[in-house]
Amino acid sequence: MDQFLSWLAGFVAIVVPGFGIAPEASWNGYVEADYVYVAAAAPGVIDTIAIREGDKVARGDLLFVLSQDQQLALLRAAEARIAVAVANAQNLSTGSRAEEVQVIRASLGKAEADLALAQATLARSEKLAAEGLTPEAKVEQDRATLASARAQVAQLQAQLAVAELPARDPLQVAAEASLVAAQADADKARSDLEDRTVTAPVAGRIERLYFGPGEMATAGVPVAALLPDGALRVKFYVAEADRPQLKLGEAISVSCDGCPEGLTATLSYFASDPQFTPPVIYSRDERIRLSFLAEATLSEGSELQPGQPVSVARLQ
Repeated sequence: MDQFLSWLAGFVAIVVPGFGIAPEASWNGYVEADYVYVAAAAPGVIDTIAIREGDKVARGDLLFVLSQDQQLALLRAAEARIAVAVANAQNLSTGSRAEEVQVIRASLGKAEADLALAQATLARSEKLAAEGLTPEAKVEQDRATLASARAQVAQLQAQLAVAELPARDPLQVAAEASLVAAQADADKARSDLEDRTVTAPVAGRIERLYFGPGEMATAGVPVAALLPDGALRVKFYVAEADRPQLKLGEAISVSCDGCPEGLTATLSYFASDPQFTPPVIYSRDERIRLSFLAEATLSEGSELQPGQPVSVARLQ
């Protein structure tokens, strides 16, 4: 009987190829890419585009430039306001100009000379009046002239003291606040100007250009699609029975029509929920209909293209 069963198994193996040999588990999928879509931070007309589709770029390479005339004008205006604010702050912190102080001092010198003359004139008038040689009205007039001269000297002395003092604290605070506001306006204008020049955020290959020179680019709308280095991954679906065979971080083989041998990827994601769930309670017979999404990051240098159909298997 054992011989007969052995003969029967051999016969069936010849008639039915692959009978008795477990096929190697494999799964079908496709290559997908994580693109970086590069857009301008503000709307504007595209002035120049420095790249073409298919170009390789490094991080920081120039991609495109928007028109800058308005931003340059705003920056110049902001820098002019800074200059005015600086001048005002310096003027208030140092007091009046030296020339203004000299004018007040000269006027004070003249007033002091007038005061001395008025004092001498009054003394002479009082002496003559005592001798009866001049009327009392003349004495009263000279006394009024002396009082006026003294008041003039006092006024100019006060003006000189004020001119030599710095500004009052509230005025200085206002001037410093104006300077800070002008500097903030200049910083914003400078930042807006820098935003008109867009560079590559990562290294990779330019896949698509959606606008050309002279066209209007809207804020947030991609101008170019950039495929970063190492951004290709394989998406495939694993049956419920095969899922326990694979582990995150495991290296798997990747093959496709016309592709070189030896392509590998690293399993990087496993969906916790099945993609296709039958509308019945899970039974042993129904579980075979469950399928789980898995993703694997392709090794660098694979040269595969997005959308390429592939087959995935465990490494032997």
